[in-house]
Amino acid sequence: MRAQELLAALRAGQMDDALRPVYASAAPDRIYGRIESVVNGFCRSFDADGSRSLSIFSAPGRTELGGNHTDHQGGWALAGSVDMDTLACVSPNGSNTVRVYSKGHDPVVLDVGDTSIRESERSCSISLVRGVAAHIAERGFAPGGFDAYTETEVLRGSGLSSSAAFEVLIAQIMNRLFCGGALGSTELAQIGQYAENVYYGKPCGLMDQMACATGGVIAIDFSDIVNVDVRRCAVDFAKEGYSLVIIDSGANHADLDGEYAAIPREMKQVAALFGKDRLRDVDEAQFLAERDRALSACSERPVLRAEHYFAESRRAVAQYEALSRGDFPGFLALVRESGESSEVKLQNVSVDRPDGDRLLRVIRRARELAGESGAARVHGGGFAGTAQAYVPLGRLESFVAGMEAEFGKGRCHVVQIRNVGSTQLI
Repeated sequence: MRAQELLAALRAGQMDDALRPVYASAAPDRIYGRIESVVNGFCRSFDADGSRSLSIFSAPGRTELGGNHTDHQGGWALAGSVDMDTLACVSPNGSNTVRVYSKGHDPVVLDVGDTSIRESERSCSISLVRGVAAHIAERGFAPGGFDAYTETEVLRGSGLSSSAAFEVLIAQIMNRLFCGGALGSTELAQIGQYAENVYYGKPCGLMDQMACATGGVIAIDFSDIVNVDVRRCAVDFAKEGYSLVIIDSGANHADLDGEYAAIPREMKQVAALFGKDRLRDVDEAQFLAERDRALSACSERPVLRAEHYFAESRRAVAQYEALSRGDFPGFLALVRESGESSEVKLQNVSVDRPDGDRLLRVIRRARELAGESGAARVHGGGFAGTAQAYVPLGRLESFVAGMEAEFGKGRCHVVQIRNVGSTQLI
């Protein structure tokens, strides 16, 4: 469908049946406006005469609900996609060149047939596109060239995993254009993780990509990373009387790769003592029985982080079960336990540098403002990242005002669960 035809059909409501399951109660004018914006951006960038056939793709951000730093050890996690997404207007171009123009970012241009790893592209968006193409090719498909213009609500540093949303978006575009839609959500997530691990150079687990690709609230068992066990769970926080709020601490994120990488490295160090590659394969009873030996060999922090892993993986399952049976107070009690464990055992809420306790202060203030019936914990990687709070609806206005008065305007993101993962909208 050409640009003018697409926009006319959109405003006539002819796309509503396709958009409604993805955007639920969002105001139609807002959704129409965002789609119009990416279509117009595409036309400015690639299609001045409006002659090309266009498609619209979407991939949501994600929130971690349970299982802080468990995925990379083969444990359980609980996550959900959120109602903030990255949109793309796309058209194949009949060549081997991929061009991705994203609002506010440098253009990405590459030969999709050249999948060699380039050190100069580490930590850059182009490496993610190249890595996605490489892994799709390894799966026996032949990705070709396309043009895409993207805009996002999943802001970098918001704690909602803008990188995973982008990876899964690119994977879904190539899936639909060049693979006949043969790749499922787990495969799309694995492709995104591969791109981030191998090409971008960040040793992330699979949780973020799984949530962005799948949609809804999901419990994920990472014991088998090829055949990942995913279990869906329906939950509506507003019906439970709560808002889910992600708070950007505003701390400096620079030079923290070593802090993040130390968590899986130290957990694997403990696993290696028991002849295993990851903690999931270590017998917890044996670990506890030989805790003193582990302390002597590894020092205290790796052992505490291992203790966190075992309890946190079980806790993620318990959170899923609580939500499944409608026990929201029980779920919140487990959220509080998770937060305490991350602070005391995982130790990822502060870092040794000036203002390195800012995230910890954000979490503690969030607990105060959310009240005894609320909850707050570290969200995702930690250190200088984001916090997550479950705020009673009656406290939401004062909560946001109080947090932003102390830590900066625009730091709070009120999110809802989106039940559809990465998808082709139009």
